Amino acid sequence: MRNEETTQRPKNELGFFGRYLTVWVALSILAGIGLGRLVPGVAKFLDGLAIYSNGAPVVSIPIAVCLFFMMFPIMVKIDFSEVIRAGRNAKPVALTLFINWAVKPFTMYGIAVFFLGFVFRALIGADAVDFVKMPFGLDLPVGSEYGDGVVILRDGVKMLQVPLWRSYLAGSILLGIAPCTAMVLVWGHLADGNDGHTLVMVAINSLAMLVLYGLLGGLLLGVGRLPVPWEALALSVGIYVALPLVTGFLVRRWIISVWGIDWFTGRFLPMLSPITMTALLATLILLFSFKGEVIVSNPLTIVYIAVPLFIQTLLIFSLGYALAGALRFDYADAAPSALIGASNHFEVAIATATMLFGLSSGASLATVVGVLIEVPLMLLLVRVALRTRRFFAH
Repeated sequence: MRNEETTQRPKNELGFFGRYLTVWVALSILAGIGLGRLVPGVAKFLDGLAIYSNGAPVVSIPIAVCLFFMMFPIMVKIDFSEVIRAGRNAKPVALTLFINWAVKPFTMYGIAVFFLGFVFRALIGADAVDFVKMPFGLDLPVGSEYGDGVVILRDGVKMLQVPLWRSYLAGSILLGIAPCTAMVLVWGHLADGNDGHTLVMVAINSLAMLVLYGLLGGLLLGVGRLPVPWEALALSVGIYVALPLVTGFLVRRWIISVWGIDWFTGRFLPMLSPITMTALLATLILLFSFKGEVIVSNPLTIVYIAVPLFIQTLLIFSLGYALAGALRFDYADAAPSALIGASNHFEVAIATATMLFGLSSGASLATVVGVLIEVPLMLLLVRVALRTRRFFAH
């Protein structure tokens, strides 16, 4: 159960940078907003660097590059034989899979519908509408109904007009079905959790996303009466998850076969240590240079979207942590099990929302709000875990 080597390692191995991660995140957000407002031409140019399909930006190249370098150091650490060995201690794995795929997507849907569709609907605007892209490959005549949308002609381009709150709901759904597969290793590490268990769950979640993200996304977006472009969902998962996963696996095998495991762990991995954090901060700067103006100009809307996301995160963390205690997990397994469920893969959610509905859509805005609250809230939950670890002393 308890990995003694893991639980006895020094805390705060990230040192000065790790202790003040919240500060660097805040500075990166401000830098991104400043870049977008002071030199909008640069932000617009970077935002335009994308892979297009049928005239629509499918993959942001700058974000894809940053995300790759954020994910690669995590993926290359994974020994995939651990996935098989994890079956010997199946309870933490089973709990995490249960929370991530059987509970979290549906609680997110329910909470978001309650707040966005009822509590805040009048404040958002009962008759407010959003204009989202037509699903790939679909060419309906103007005036046709599709889901809860109506095809209109806007600036000479066919768009779907949908209720604004449903567009926010779509972004919330895309966050709720995207369990974290990168930064959760940082959260688990800072919480002094079992790094081996966290690595196993990163591998399993990455593989599960290749199948379940598209299936659950299509199901819940369909229930939400919004377009379901399956091809776009699959492409997003392939670019933002599968590529760094496969690359990390191949590089790991090659380096170990040539230089051996000792050189890999003692020399190669330490060289990668700063890359994940640097790429995270660069990603935040880019995202907020693209979206910062929207956030600054819509402060109340940000609050309306943030409330269900905040409640969902606290609920899932509390549920996972309580179930881990009831199942008598050691703290080292309980902390990452709860943190994995609470955190979201917001990079995939943002990319998918932009791909499906457009950069200026309410769905994209909702996923950006996920970025805004994710890192500070997860750092808070890390502190909660550390201060309550004594309750797991069996």
